[in-house]
Amino acid sequence: MVEIVAQSNREQVERAVLAGLAIGSDPTVLDQAERSLTELAELARTAGAEVVAGLMQRRQIPDPAYLIGRGKAEELRTACEALDADLVVFDEELTGSQIRNLEKLIGCKVIDRTLLILDIFASRAQSREGKLQVELAQQQYRLSRLVGMGQSLSRLGGGIGTRGPGESKLESDRRHINRRITYLKRALSDLGEHRQRTRKQRQENDVMTIAVVGYTNAGKSTLINKLCSSDLFTMDQVFATLDPAVRRLILPDRIEVLLIDTVGFIRKLPHHLVDAFHSTLEEVTSADAILQIIDVSDPDVAAQMAVVEALLLRLQAAGKPRLIVFNKMDVLTAVPAPIDPDWDDFAPSGLPPDLAVLIPAGQSRQAFLVSAVTGEGIDALLDAISELARHNQIQADLIIPYASAGLLDYIRRHGRVIKLDYWATGIAVTMAIKYSHFSPLRHFVRLAEKPEKR
Repeated sequence: MVEIVAQSNREQVERAVLAGLAIGSDPTVLDQAERSLTELAELARTAGAEVVAGLMQRRQIPDPAYLIGRGKAEELRTACEALDADLVVFDEELTGSQIRNLEKLIGCKVIDRTLLILDIFASRAQSREGKLQVELAQQQYRLSRLVGMGQSLSRLGGGIGTRGPGESKLESDRRHINRRITYLKRALSDLGEHRQRTRKQRQENDVMTIAVVGYTNAGKSTLINKLCSSDLFTMDQVFATLDPAVRRLILPDRIEVLLIDTVGFIRKLPHHLVDAFHSTLEEVTSADAILQIIDVSDPDVAAQMAVVEALLLRLQAAGKPRLIVFNKMDVLTAVPAPIDPDWDDFAPSGLPPDLAVLIPAGQSRQAFLVSAVTGEGIDALLDAISELARHNQIQADLIIPYASAGLLDYIRRHGRVIKLDYWATGIAVTMAIKYSHFSPLRHFVRLAEKPEKR
């Protein structure tokens, strides 16, 4: 048993024992499971628990009745009695029958990682859409475990795993839960239509949108605040941002882009949550490009990057233009020296080799080492965003016949006029516009020598 130092002596705080499972004989499995258990401890503290101990078991296959086997479950019971714990949190998803069996054997409340994350989301949701999304995920979780959990789902009282928007107890009636799920989906569909209209309006305004993604607590909101001089809520904890926010960034060359802050990713993110937050995560799917933020100071950085990559693939957004930002260089004990600038692979960013090898194929020239707190490396990042924005537009010289002068309004609505002159044969325009709006102007591109002015 691994003891974890208690974080708080507050009254009425639930005392939690954590339980992890390493499945298989691969030497790396145990290390990965221990890292996940350490993250679970942070999640439990974020939810308000006092973590008093952690227990890990290695098995070839999960036990169908207790997940960890009866013997280890009895060891959990002994630990809970000795440490006066009233909560056990498992790092793996539990079935309804496993929760029932464990609670009966251990004698205290048992929840899994999924329910813990849902609980944190329930306490953080601020917008109506966010609250509805969390409740939908909670209700779907409860419905899937209704048969096995029995009385566990209908117990009264508060505490971790029981919070939710407007809920005083957990429902056990399948018909009621299904009715509630139907209502939540309908309400979210209406809100999703509004979000789509807003998204379409942004696209029609021809402003490039960049989704800011990354592992939870990587510093996404802090970086947006630094870039945009904005005031997004930030805190050194997981899931500080739940509702997406949009901020305008005016680049050094005066090009305007929109940065969209998104909910942080995490390993073993509950599929109920991904499904419920579908309309919110569509902000990533519909964005023109991605700014991926990585906490370079975290020892588990490679695994966290893999989690983000997997979710981007699931959202069909992994192929979008992307800038990779290694953040928090200010808290590194030592920043590795840049690699040999003559080595072409990573020379443009001067990235240390231990970071360069982590970058997905095709992204090697798009990575930056920055500090969102001190501002170090921000200028180079801004230049890269400007370059990305320019590639999202086409700049062209046009000759528009006077009979088609109305196209000037089209250009001003969807792009920008850089230079304007009036010639005998038409209006000479140098303009920049998004590729998606260029089609009506294609036939007016000026290829010949300049005609005489009017």
